[in-house]
Amino acid sequence: MQITRRERLRKLALETIDLAKDPYILRNHLGSLECRLCLTLHTNEGSYLAHTQGKKHQTNLARRAARDMKDSQLQVAPQQQSVQRKIFLKIGRPGYRVTKVRDRDTGREGMMVQVHLPQIKPGVVPRRRFMSAWEQKREPPNKAYQYLIVAAEPYETIAFRIPAREIEDESDDGGYWNWSHWDPDTKQYSFQFMFRTY
Repeated sequence: MQITRRERLRKLALETIDLAKDPYILRNHLGSLECRLCLTLHTNEGSYLAHTQGKKHQTNLARRAARDMKDSQLQVAPQQQSVQRKIFLKIGRPGYRVTKVRDRDTGREGMMVQVHLPQIKPGVVPRRRFMSAWEQKREPPNKAYQYLIVAAEPYETIAFRIPAREIEDESDDGGYWNWSHWDPDTKQYSFQFMFRTY
C-alpha cells in the first residue's frame, strides 16, 4: 500500500515537473541522482522530487535567486558621461625647432622648444605635457625615455622623445629657467624646461 502510494505520487510529480528542465539535477555514474544546489544524493526520481519540495531545497533556491539578483545589479555598470571626441581636419605637422640649453654657472641642462603655428585656429592656445614611455602606444616602452607632447588645433599632435630625467618645477628657481610663452601675433609657441640635478 505504501509503495503504490509512493509510486502514484512519483508519477503525478513527474507529470507536473519536467526533470529534464531542472538545472540542479545530475545523474551520476552509479545511477543515483544528485542535487547540485544542495549537494544531496537521491536513489530515485521520487526521492529527488520530494527533496525539491522540501524546506532545504526551497531555502537554497531563494538564496540563489537573491545572489543572482545581486550579481546582475553589480554587473550593470553605471552609465558614464560619454566624452565627445573632437573631430577636425588635420592640416599636417607644425614647424618646430628644438635647442639644447645649459646653465653655465650650475651646469644644468635643458631644452628650449619653439613651435610655429601660422594657421592655428582662432582662440586656440597650444598645450603641452610630458608623457611616460608606458603611457604612449606608438613605440615599445623604453624606461630611458619620456615624451613631450604639443597639441594645437588644427595641426597634428607632435611628440619629442627626451631623456627620462626629472623635470624641474617652474617654482624651483622662480621661473627664471622654466617658462612658456604663446605669441598670438607671430603665432609662435615657445617654452623651456630644465632637468633636475641632484
